[in-house]
Amino acid sequence: MERTEKQSDKEEDEMNLRYARRASVPALCSVAALGAVLVVSTPAFADDAHHVTVTADQVAWKPGPPTLPPGAEFAVLHGNPAEEGQFVLRLKFPANYRIPPHLHPKEEHVTVISGAFGMGAGKEFDQESAPLLEPGSFVRIPVGMAHYAWTDRETVVQLNSIGPFGVEYVNPGDDPRTN
Repeated sequence: MERTEKQSDKEEDEMNLRYARRASVPALCSVAALGAVLVVSTPAFADDAHHVTVTADQVAWKPGPPTLPPGAEFAVLHGNPAEEGQFVLRLKFPANYRIPPHLHPKEEHVTVISGAFGMGAGKEFDQESAPLLEPGSFVRIPVGMAHYAWTDRETVVQLNSIGPFGVEYVNPGDDPRTN
C-alpha cells in the first residue's frame, strides 16, 4: 500500500502534535513547580508593596534588651530579632557603658549613628586594643567571633542581622540574663 503525500503530511502532523503534548506536560509542570518554589521561598510581608520609613522622632526606645547589661535601650525598626529573617534595630548606650566579650550565631553589621563606639575582638576585654569609632563608621562581625564593646559618651548604633538573634557570653558570669 502506497502512501499519498497527504497521508504522510497528516501522519507527520499527528506525530508532531503527540510530541508537543508530551513535551508540554513536563514543561508546564516545571513552570508550575518553579512558580510554587518562588511563592514558597519568597517571604510575604504586609508591607511588600510599600517602602517603610521610620523618622528619628518615631524611634520607640525601650529598656533592655535583657541580653545586654542594664542601662542600654533598644528600638526595633524592622523585623523581629527573635524570628527567622532580616531585622534592623538601634541600640542606645549611656556614657562609659561596657559589653563583656560575647559572640553571636549570625553575622552582625553595626553602624555608628551618634556618639563613639569602641569594639574590640577577642575573649578578653581590652579597651586599648581598638579605637573608638565615630558616627558613620561600620563594623562587620563574623559568625562566632568573640568581641566586646564600650562607650565613653552616650552612643547610638544600628545593628542589622538575621534572626533568630542570639548572644552567648564568653564568661557565663557576665551574662545579665543569669545575674
